[in-house]
Amino acid sequence: MTTDNASARLATGADLKSSADAAAPAATSKKRTRATRAMIDRYHWLELVGIYIGIALFLFFILAPFIEGFLVSLKPLGLLFSTPYSFWPKNGSFDAYFSMWQSVPMLGLYIFNSFFISTIITIVVILVVVPAAYAFARFPFAGAGMLLGGFLAVNMFSGAVLLIPLFRLMRTLGLLNTYWAMIVPGAAFLIPSSIWLLRTYLMRIPRELDEAAWVDGASRLYTLRRVILPLAMPGIVVISIMTFIGAYAQQFIFALTFNSKSEFMPLPIGLFAFFGKQEVVWNELMAASFVGILPVMIVIVFLQRYLVAGLTAGAVKQ
Repeated sequence: MTTDNASARLATGADLKSSADAAAPAATSKKRTRATRAMIDRYHWLELVGIYIGIALFLFFILAPFIEGFLVSLKPLGLLFSTPYSFWPKNGSFDAYFSMWQSVPMLGLYIFNSFFISTIITIVVILVVVPAAYAFARFPFAGAGMLLGGFLAVNMFSGAVLLIPLFRLMRTLGLLNTYWAMIVPGAAFLIPSSIWLLRTYLMRIPRELDEAAWVDGASRLYTLRRVILPLAMPGIVVISIMTFIGAYAQQFIFALTFNSKSEFMPLPIGLFAFFGKQEVVWNELMAASFVGILPVMIVIVFLQRYLVAGLTAGAVKQ
């Protein structure tokens, strides 16, 4: 009898535990719902309407050029300037997305060059920025503030201001008409701001982690590689994405100045092929532009969760 009572108590305890475990996610969900509801209730309904209207207007002005460009790519060339103008294509098709490859046979190479140049620039920037930002974040040395100020000063100059000295430098180094003529200046202009951003992120990582690794006999390099880098990975991913986008966007001026060979041309220069002597093939130009930004969109989509984690890190006090 005693054994039966004990078994019954054990069974009852197990049932209660399983019920509690099952109820835990529901309780957590209800708590989050209440917190979200409380946050919403802080605003009057007129304020919420104003917020959503502001967001809608912001998205409209941001997305309107892309929407119009996409609609232009669907229109036949003869109907682009018809009167009255129609935003929505009446006889729309994706023909321009196929004919553009015949109009500019090297378009695929131009897109590959842009992706290749941006990827190499991103790798070079990360290899330089990670140890540099770690040094600025962990080692207080004389002149650190002056160097950081110099990095900000570099960002005040655009590439157009330094084209002549950069051209002479590229010619002296024998880098003209090569990929490196676009990689070297592209990386040089992106490194300073990346050091600033990653240094700020690394300063949030407690120094006690470094000290604990040193107590265990770890070297500085081992500490950076095994302790700091895993914690700083969201910030590094954010820097990588921003560097890739920046490198993809700034190729025009360097390619136009330092390169004259079509096999090294990136997409921004290749798009000029759609500007004919008699007319501009606008629908194919828009189609090629949208296809050209696909590499950037793919990178952002696959790394979106890291991007959000890196941008919101530190927003909530732990």
